[in-house]
Amino acid sequence: MTSKERVLRAFHRIAGLPDRPPLQFDLCRQLTERFQAELGIKAEYSPSYYEDLTYRISANAIRTALGSDCVVVGGTVPAGYAPERVRDDITLNEFGMEMKPTALYVEVVKCPLKDASSVEDVRKYPFPDAYAPGRFAAAERDIALFGKDYFVIGDCELSVFELAWHLTGMQEYLLALAMEETWIEALNDRVETWTLGIATQLVERGVDAIWFGEDLGSQTSTLISPDMWRDKFKPRYARMISALKKINPSVMIIMHSDGAVAPLIDDFIEMGIEVYNPVQPNVAGSDPRELADRYGGRINFFGGIDQQELLPSGDLPALEAEIRRRAEILGAGGGYLMAPAHIIQADTAPETVVAMIEAVKSLGLRGAITT
Repeated sequence: MTSKERVLRAFHRIAGLPDRPPLQFDLCRQLTERFQAELGIKAEYSPSYYEDLTYRISANAIRTALGSDCVVVGGTVPAGYAPERVRDDITLNEFGMEMKPTALYVEVVKCPLKDASSVEDVRKYPFPDAYAPGRFAAAERDIALFGKDYFVIGDCELSVFELAWHLTGMQEYLLALAMEETWIEALNDRVETWTLGIATQLVERGVDAIWFGEDLGSQTSTLISPDMWRDKFKPRYARMISALKKINPSVMIIMHSDGAVAPLIDDFIEMGIEVYNPVQPNVAGSDPRELADRYGGRINFFGGIDQQELLPSGDLPALEAEIRRRAEILGAGGGYLMAPAHIIQADTAPETVVAMIEAVKSLGLRGAITT
């Protein structure tokens, strides 16, 4: 079967079980360049409007050659745009955020709305144009190249909560949210409009799924109370999902949140989320058996392979055992897209990445998918 059929079977969109759990993974730049040299395939980088999303939507030819059943596309910076150098290695992006590269990520070191205190401050802020020319040229290219045989995910992470606090600073945003400052709702409105604009254009271009994303949890709890999330953010997602389903009723909706967000999974289901990602290991509420028993058949799972400790350890027997365990618990009867819980970083050896891929592929030969 094709990779696309494998994912659609796993997500119960077409009849029959997949021959094994489908696989998706993201690679940091160091690993991408290593596999580029080994495979002789050029890495096509798609510079995202938010720098840390670049590696999520790049190098699809390399990932599919290695064994991914999915490609990921998204909005990039507009045609002809380049971040402005501010000083040293710090640049200014489209949102007016000052960004500094680190060993793993690009961090916001100055937020454009850190001093916002009124609705007028938010209204005067020059938001980027989601419909700027060239923003989806790379997505169109990859959908044309891979869309027939691979499951295409349209990435819209940093959807509302997380993009908003990146514009203000987390402390400033959370305090204003708790104090019910009027300008917070004005900011959230503008962020929602931006995200819906990006998602709408991806759905119109033919993606199979939209990948929303916020990091709503720490290792032990949600960052804001579940009640606050239900009041301030759940209705926004319900609106966006309804609008996208009107464009294409069959588009699937994925929700990403790192951290201990199990208290929100029922809400995800209620507002129309069909796939929960990344099923982060080692946090409260993420035991695969508990998740499968409580939510199996009501929501699909995507992720689950430990990227914090297991992959960097290079312990291949432990990795193979964990892959098989996750497949047997979360993937029995479908309902599971296997993936690391985050972008694989340079602390994981290329040989371990290959071993992970081969271990997933071997599940079909071992009969890991049953009724």
